[in-house]
Amino acid sequence: MTMVRSTLPEPARRVAGDALQETLVDLLGLSLIGKQAHWNIVGPRFRSIHLQLDEVVSTARSYADQVAERAAALGVAPDGRPETVAARFDLQGPKDGWVRDDEVVRLLVEALETAIGRLRGRVDATEDADKVTQDLLISLTYELEKQRWMFEAENWPREG
Repeated sequence: MTMVRSTLPEPARRVAGDALQETLVDLLGLSLIGKQAHWNIVGPRFRSIHLQLDEVVSTARSYADQVAERAAALGVAPDGRPETVAARFDLQGPKDGWVRDDEVVRLLVEALETAIGRLRGRVDATEDADKVTQDLLISLTYELEKQRWMFEAENWPREG
């Protein structure tokens, strides 16, 4: 049962709600990866990457709120509980302990790339279901692609 009635037909609401819930889990997970790396980064580029990680976390948290509120507006209760994120989030996080700056960069590039790929699938899925949700996901994709680019540029030229 929904407490909030959606203006969308039920099949469209389901598609949009699923896309939003999956995105919420990815964003909450990305914010945790970013903070864990932020606290444990070491190396000659510590300061610049340490600060850049805060940008990723801020973007993820801000969009997580927007995504959750969009879901609620559609009558879909957003689920950002720790147990939900732990059970459904599957992006690679940093190893335990200190993490070298080049490894943090590699980790963030890969995590962001995976999240962006998933988002692009959700953008496609919501095209007919809900253009408003699709627009939100497109904006988020733009922001995460910008962050990915900035991290990838940190390890240029590529080693090996």
